[in-house]
Order: sequence, then C-alpha cells, then structure tokens
Amino acid sequence: MNMKKQFFLIAIILIGVTTGFAQDTEGCKDHPLFNRMPGYNILECSQNYNLLDFYNSKGEDLRLEGNLTYAWYVFDWESGKPEPSYLQIVRNYENAVIKAGGRKIYEYTGLGCFELNKNGKEYRIKVFATNNSDIILNVLELEVMKQEITANEMLDALNKDGYIALDILFETGKSAIQKESIPIIDQISELMRTDASLKISIEGHTDNVGDAASNKKLSTDRAKSVMDALVAKGTDKARMSFTGWGQEKPVADNRTEEGRAKNRRVEIVKKP
Repeated sequence: MNMKKQFFLIAIILIGVTTGFAQDTEGCKDHPLFNRMPGYNILECSQNYNLLDFYNSKGEDLRLEGNLTYAWYVFDWESGKPEPSYLQIVRNYENAVIKAGGRKIYEYTGLGCFELNKNGKEYRIKVFATNNSDIILNVLELEVMKQEITANEMLDALNKDGYIALDILFETGKSAIQKESIPIIDQISELMRTDASLKISIEGHTDNVGDAASNKKLSTDRAKSVMDALVAKGTDKARMSFTGWGQEKPVADNRTEEGRAKNRRVEIVKKP
C-alpha cells in the first residue's frame, strides 16, 4: 500500500471520532447541486476561493483552484434513519453526478472524485466518508483567480520593498507554467519594457512538502522557466538572473494549507 493510501486510511480513523449533531451549524446549507442524505446535519462549512487536493483517474494527486464549497456532514444517531455504509455514501453522490450528466474520475475506500459540467460551469466534486459515517463534501467550481496586479504596481512594490511575491501557477511537480498564469508573465514583461534600466533576480520558493533537495531543484527550474518565458517575450536575458531557494525561506507556517500556499511563490527581486 502506498503512502498516500496509508495516510488516507489514518485520516478516516482520526476523522471518524465525531458524534451525531442535532442541527445545522448556523449559516450552513446544502450545495445547490446535491440534496443531503437522510439523517444528516452540517457541523462545519465554508465558501471561498481556495485550493482542492483532487485525484485523477490514476490516483495521482492534483491541486486545483476555484470557488470551493466545503461541508462536513455528521450523522444524527437519534434520527431513526439507518446508518449508511462507505459504499452507499459514495454511490449516492456518484448517482447524483451521473444523473446530472457528470462522471466518476476516481474511487478508493470511502473516497469518490467526480467531474460535472453544468449550466456553463465546470465542477470537481470530492466526497469522503469516514468510519463514523460522517461525510466530507468539497464542490469546486473551477475558476482561475484573475491576476489584478499591473506592471505599474509591480514597479511601485520593487521601488518600495525591493521585491514582490507573485502566485505563478505551475504544473504539479513540474516547471511548466500553467496558461492561467501567462497574464502575470505578460505584466512582468511590460514592467521590464516600462523601466529599461531595471534588472531583476527571479527567485523560486516551495513549501516543505517533499524532499528538500528536490524542492530546491524544482524551485530553480521554475524560476528559470519564468526567465525563459520573459526572454521569449523580448526581455534581454542580460537583465535577469534566476535562483531557487526551495523550502529554505518560508514566509508563513508550513503546518497549514494556507501557509504552504503562501510559501509556494515566485519573487521578483530588484537588483542594483
């Protein structure tokens, strides 16, 4: 059994310590795509722009982003309803997805990953059933956050602070820049055209997940990819350098997903 599946089974055991909950937490409600299963109430929920760890058809980890709706359903043991099994929970959501025109992507004990295109929107759904019959539901509406920072704002930050951190997206575990981040590259290119005397260092950073040496190489490769993309857009290579710091310079707590997301960054540093 691989490490991901071992961790997943441990997570099931740890999460499955909750008890029944008599009513929904204030402000929580079902996602419009799904009706809840009988006997369930919502213990915890959130809606925000966030990342979702997903699995493809081969069980490989993917990190997707968009408008994420999260709900933690707990079974009310006093409801008089029969307790559902892992399989029943996953099949319930699978049937709902298929009925709406979607399909199953991946399934593993207590876990189901699905995709659905509906009303012009693209969804990824992840359902996780614990050994206490709790249901963790994540519904992600795929959307790339608009890069609102402009070349002028970058220049202001460089003049004020000497650097700016940018959330440039790369393919998972690779140095290829995702197409959603090309507008950021365009703005850096515009920045370099705006100030012909500006010289920069492009510096890659990662979180602490994985091997330190591999992270350093990955961050270096990603910084080089940014430089190469700028060269392709006409920026003189002599005005730029690149380096990778890996996990050596975190700016946030790597123990949380939010902190790790902040640590995965590319910094543009002004050179003298």
